Amino acid sequence: MRLVQFRAESGGRRAAMVENEETLQLLDGTESVYELAKQAGRSGQPLTELVEENLSDQRVDYGPVVAEKRLLPPLDHPDPARLFISGTGLDHLGSAQARDAMHQQLNTDEEETLTDSMRMFRLGLEGGKPAPGQVGVAPEWFYKGDGRWLVPPEQPLTMPAFALEGSEEPELVGCYLIGDDGAVLRVGFTLGNEFSDHVLEKKNYLYLAHSKLRQSSCGPELLLGDPPAHVEGTARILRAGRELWAAPFLTGEANMTHSLANIQHHHFKYAPFRTPGDVHLHFYGTATLSFAAGIRTEPGDVFEISAPEFGRPLRNELIDTPEAEKLVAVKTL
Repeated sequence: MRLVQFRAESGGRRAAMVENEETLQLLDGTESVYELAKQAGRSGQPLTELVEENLSDQRVDYGPVVAEKRLLPPLDHPDPARLFISGTGLDHLGSAQARDAMHQQLNTDEEETLTDSMRMFRLGLEGGKPAPGQVGVAPEWFYKGDGRWLVPPEQPLTMPAFALEGSEEPELVGCYLIGDDGAVLRVGFTLGNEFSDHVLEKKNYLYLAHSKLRQSSCGPELLLGDPPAHVEGTARILRAGRELWAAPFLTGEANMTHSLANIQHHHFKYAPFRTPGDVHLHFYGTATLSFAAGIRTEPGDVFEISAPEFGRPLRNELIDTPEAEKLVAVKTL
């Protein structure tokens, strides 16, 4: 079962179940997945059952919602400052060829010759999938912003004036709500574009935190329940309506060095991340980047990320900020 959120032609919010590629079946009694998820958390009723109980007989055409850019992120929060966007990196095995090359290097290199990235990857390979109920090694973690940095599907991703580059990272995104008692409730999964500045990161790995402080996008569809262990998707860049670059990407737990349970633990072990009513969107990492293939994006390029299990693709155009970077002045009180 997959859900979407969008703006109705009247301007109000609506939530709907994806009936098929062309049709959405509207939900009654709620305008947001957030409210529906809170209700499920309080009642203990499975979210899928609650959705079925709230389905109306009203249907709308999916195509115009997309074409008119009325889609919303599949999970958001009434107060954007209470939605946290974070991510985990160096946790994907990549293709079979890349995996073999990685293992060969790990088996032959001396410890002192390994980069910090390779060491982090090896830690995950050796201890990222502990036995059920056990705590494994912590993965790399980064912060991407709050709900004010979240861009809806079909809306543009903006490259700041100070940015050196901006390109896609196709990823699986876990969507979470913190229950009234502080319990972590997983609402579902969606596709995401963890838009980043790879030129800045390449200058010095210690710039990683800066490179991640960019907008991101996810959706349009929220897959309820557990995700497939193996997901095969496609990332594309369109320039002037033509395909500039495309590549398959693999994600899901079968293609990762860390289990989802381990990643979730090491994010939510911090008590402030378990504040009742908050929403968390966590990007699970990738092994596929157009930047690594030598592609340099330009304003007007369109990113497209898709996987069959997640319905319609996530699309965002790249735009830049025309103003030059200006010094942010600080005033003494």
